[in-house]
Amino acid sequence: MAFRLTPHERGFYPLFTRAAENIVAAAEGLAELVAADPAARPALAARVKDLEHAGDEVTHEIMVKLNSVFVTPFDREDIYRLASSLDDVLDAMEEAADRIVLYRLDDLPKGISLQTDVLLRAAIATAAAMPGLEKLDSLKEYWVHVNSLEDEGDAAYRSLLRDLLAPDDDVTPLDVLTVLKIKEVVETLEEAADAFETVANTVESIAVKEA
Repeated sequence: MAFRLTPHERGFYPLFTRAAENIVAAAEGLAELVAADPAARPALAARVKDLEHAGDEVTHEIMVKLNSVFVTPFDREDIYRLASSLDDVLDAMEEAADRIVLYRLDDLPKGISLQTDVLLRAAIATAAAMPGLEKLDSLKEYWVHVNSLEDEGDAAYRSLLRDLLAPDDDVTPLDVLTVLKIKEVVETLEEAADAFETVANTVESIAVKEA
């Protein structure tokens, strides 16, 4: 760990933990929405949106603190990138939930459940890792795990695109409009997985710099 002559502001750690725990709640809500009957989805989407607003508030707190303290626990650029990436995860999940309801999608491909399962596991891993930012010496397993989850999510994403755009001969193809609607949801979920990977890569970068 890098030696510091001046005590740094420790209040960032609980804020990052709060942000990640909020993402877990949103990921749980999104997974529940995908599995729910269409009639139950609007209320679940509203819950995810509320959590997205709560995440915005935590991000704002982090940015205010970043602009008001003299000595930060690690590079300001990394604090900004970490906060922004956590916010990107939440934005993408909320957008996916909103589109499922907005587009009045009924039956969703099974692969979307696989995507949301990957997101939930990445969210849980991220929330468990955030308290470790204070020491950074036990987080390698975290970023390796999240990168592996992103690979799993990418495989689900590619499989979904294949099934949507080039279905097997024995499968009745969906109408073009439905394909486009589902494709947007699938791509937005993939964006959330990519944002989780950015969070993990940022944590790795911080650990390398502070070693």
